[in-house]
Amino acid sequence: MRIKTIFFCLLSLFFVATSMAQTPIHKDLKATRRTGEIKIDGIPDEAGWKDATPMTDLVEFRPTPGAKENEATKTVAYLLYDDEGIYFGGYCYERTKDSIAIELSGRDGFGTNDYVGLVLDTYHDKQNGFEYFVTPLNEQWDAKMSNSGREDFSWDGVWKSKAEIHDNGWSFEMFIPYSAIRFGKKDVQTWGLNFTRRRKKTEQQYTWNPINPTLNGFLTQEGTWSDIQNIKPPFRLQFSPYLSTYVNHYPVNTPGEKNWTSSVNGGMDVKYGINQAFTLDATLVPDFGQVPSDNLVLNLSPFEVRYSENRPFFTEGTELFSKGNLFYPRRIGIDPVLTHSTSDYINSSEVVKKDPIESKLINATKISGRTDKGLGIGILNAITNTRYATLENTNTKEERKVEIDPLTNYSVIVLDQTLKNNSSISLVNTNVWRSGQEYDANVTAGLFSLNDKKNNWNVSGQLTVSNLIGYLPGGKTKTGYNHSVSVGKTSGNFNFNIRQELTNKSFNSNDLGFFTITNFIDHSINMAYTWIKPTNWYNNFRLNANAYYSRRLDPGAYQGANFNINANSQLKNLWGVGAMFGYEPEGNNFYEPRLPGRVFRGWSNYFGNVWIETNNTKKYQAYVEFFYVDRNLFSKKKYQYSFHHRYRFNHKLTISQQINYVPQKYNVGFADIINNDEVIFGRRDIKEVENTFNIKYSFNANMNINARLRHYWSLVTYDKFFTLLQDGSLAANNTYNKNNDQNINFFNIDFVYTWQFAPGSFLNVVWKNAAVDFKQMPIHNYFKNFNNTLQANDNNNISLKVIYFLDYAQLKNLFKNKRN
Repeated sequence: MRIKTIFFCLLSLFFVATSMAQTPIHKDLKATRRTGEIKIDGIPDEAGWKDATPMTDLVEFRPTPGAKENEATKTVAYLLYDDEGIYFGGYCYERTKDSIAIELSGRDGFGTNDYVGLVLDTYHDKQNGFEYFVTPLNEQWDAKMSNSGREDFSWDGVWKSKAEIHDNGWSFEMFIPYSAIRFGKKDVQTWGLNFTRRRKKTEQQYTWNPINPTLNGFLTQEGTWSDIQNIKPPFRLQFSPYLSTYVNHYPVNTPGEKNWTSSVNGGMDVKYGINQAFTLDATLVPDFGQVPSDNLVLNLSPFEVRYSENRPFFTEGTELFSKGNLFYPRRIGIDPVLTHSTSDYINSSEVVKKDPIESKLINATKISGRTDKGLGIGILNAITNTRYATLENTNTKEERKVEIDPLTNYSVIVLDQTLKNNSSISLVNTNVWRSGQEYDANVTAGLFSLNDKKNNWNVSGQLTVSNLIGYLPGGKTKTGYNHSVSVGKTSGNFNFNIRQELTNKSFNSNDLGFFTITNFIDHSINMAYTWIKPTNWYNNFRLNANAYYSRRLDPGAYQGANFNINANSQLKNLWGVGAMFGYEPEGNNFYEPRLPGRVFRGWSNYFGNVWIETNNTKKYQAYVEFFYVDRNLFSKKKYQYSFHHRYRFNHKLTISQQINYVPQKYNVGFADIINNDEVIFGRRDIKEVENTFNIKYSFNANMNINARLRHYWSLVTYDKFFTLLQDGSLAANNTYNKNNDQNINFFNIDFVYTWQFAPGSFLNVVWKNAAVDFKQMPIHNYFKNFNNTLQANDNNNISLKVIYFLDYAQLKNLFKNKRN
C-alpha cells in the first residue's frame, strides 16, 4: 500500500504543476558569398568581411534566460561562404582584458575558458548538427550534436582557426572546409543556424537565436541561414597513416622469457566520402596501445563491471550506433563473451602458461551518414582473430594451445528516419558470427520517438528480439524478448515521464551489448519542476521526484521498489548545491545468490546525500559530497565521502585530485557455493578508497602534457557466515571457515605528451605504468597498502606514435598550384 500511495501522490502532481511552453523564435540570416580576401589570423578586418551582415543582439541563455547583452560586453559576428568552405569571425567585447577567462586545456578539453561556438544543422531537420568552438587562446573543440542535447565531442573535424586577445576583448576567425561537414547537393539550400558565446567568469551564455531552456530541444530552437547557392560537396578522401614503437618491461624473471620486449607497428585510418552524405571509416592494422588505462575495481556484485570505451575508432562519430543501447564496443576485442575458458581444457597435470586478456582486432570499418530526406544509416563491421591460451604439462613440460575465443565477426546496422516535430523511428540490428561450432547471436530492435506539434509531449518505445543461434541442445535457437514504452511531458517548467520495461527470461543482448538482468517487469515515474528565473539567492533551482517498482516476470514475484526526492541549485555566487533523500523497502534479490531459483530477502533502507561545489571559475575549486545509508539488516549504516579539488596556477598549469572513500560496516553478500547447492552468505566490512591525481601543463594550443596517477584500494573482511535458506532468510553457519577476505590494490600512471604539429597530425609519447597487489591477509592502513603496491611487480610501457593527416583535395590543389 505504501508504494501505491507514493505513485498516486506523484501522479496527482501532474494535475497541479503542468505549465504551457512558449513558441520558439526563429531568426533568419541571408547567406552572403565571400568576394574579398580573408586571412585566418584572428582579426576579422580584411576586405572580405565587409560584405557580411553583422550578427548582433545576442540573447542570454543562462543564468537569466531572455536577457539582452550589455553594450560593453556585446558580440558582433560575421558568416560567409565560398566554393571551398565557411568563414566565421567576430569580436567578443569586454570591459577589460582581465575579464576574459583563459586556460590551455587541450583539444576538446573545455577548462575554464570563454568561447564562441558555431552550430550548423546542414539538413535543417532540427535533429542533427555540427558544432565548432574556439577559445581566446585558439584551442578548438568540435562535436556532432543531436536534439536530445547529446554532444559527441569524440568526433574531430579538421579546420582552421585563430584568435587574438585585445585590451577590450578578443576576436576570432574560423575557416571550415566543406570536407569537415556534410550537406546535400541542392542548388539553393537553407541550413539551421545558431552561434553561442560563453563568458565563463560570470557563467553567462548567449545565443544568436534565443534558446528557452524550458522547451524541449536545442536544435528545434535554431535560426536559419538561407539562400546558400551553388555549393558542391567535395570529393572526400583522407588518410591518417601512423607509425608507432613500443618498449615494455615486466619482471617475469622466468628462464626462456624476456623481461624486456619491443615492437614496431604501422597502419592507417582512412576516411572516404562515398557521396555527399555518407562516409566510410576504416582502421587498417589498428593500434590502440596508447589509450588511457581502465579504472579497475574489485567487483563483489553478480554482474559484470561496465568500463569506458577509450579506443578512438569506437568512440568517434558513433552517435547512430548508440541507438537502442544495444552496442557495447568493448565486446570487440577487449571484453568479448568468451565461449570457453582454460578450465574447460586443463587437467590435473597442467598449468596455464599464457592466457591473453584480449582478442586481437584485425580490422574495423564503419559507414555512417544521413540523406537529405532525413534517413540516417550506420553500418559497422569488425573482425577479431582467434584467441588461444597455452597450457603446460608440469611433468613433461610439453605445451599445447587451446581455443578460448574463435575468429569472430561483429556487425551493427542502424536505420534512423527523422520525422516531423522532432520525431524519429529507428531499426537496429547487431550480429555476432563465430567460426566453427560455436553459437552465433543476433539482436533486432525497432524504436520510435514521437512528439506533438508543439513539442510539448513525447511517446517513445522500443521492441527488441534476441536470437542465440545454435545455443540450445540440437543446435536450436534461443529467442528472447524485451520492450519498453514511455510517455511524458518534455517542455515547460514541469516535466514528467512514465515508463514501463519488460524483459523475459530468454532475452540476451550481451554478445555485442551490455545487459545484466532478465525476467523482469519494471515501472517508473520521474517528475521535475525547474525555476529558471534568478532570485536574490539562486540562479536556478530544480526539484525532482522519482519512483520505481520492479517485479520478477516468471514466476511473478515482487523484486524491489525505490522512491527519492532530490534538489539542486546554482547559487548567485556560482556555487552549486544539492541534496537527496529516499527510501527503499525490503525486496527480493534473485541475482545475489548466483544460483537460479534462489532468492535473498534483502534489507530496507533510508538513504540520502548532500553535495556542494564552489565556483569553478576561480583558481581553486572544490567539490564535497556525503552519502548516507541506514539499513535495517544488522542495524548498520553505510557512508560515502567524495572530495574533489583543483588549482589553476595559471592558464598553462593545473593540478587536481579526486578522493572517494566508501566504508561499509556489516555489509551482507554472497561468499561461496558448497556442495553444489548450498549458498553461503557472509557478513563483511568493506573499505574502498580511490585516489586520483592529475597534472596538466600546456605549452601552447597545440602542445601539452597530461599526467594521471590513480590508486585504488579495496579491503573486504568477513566476520560471520550464513546459509541462505529457501525462503530467502539467513541462518548462522558456524562450520564454514574458508578465508574469503580480500585486500587488493590497483595502481596506474598515464603520462601523455601530445603535439599537434599540423592540422589533424599528431606526435604522442606515452608512458604507462600498472601494478596490482592482491593479498588475502587484511592490511588496514591505507599508506601501507600504497607502499606495498609501489613495491609490487609493475608493468612499464613507453611508446612513440606519429599520425600524419593527408587530405586528397588539399594535395590535389597543392600539386595544381605548383604546376601553375
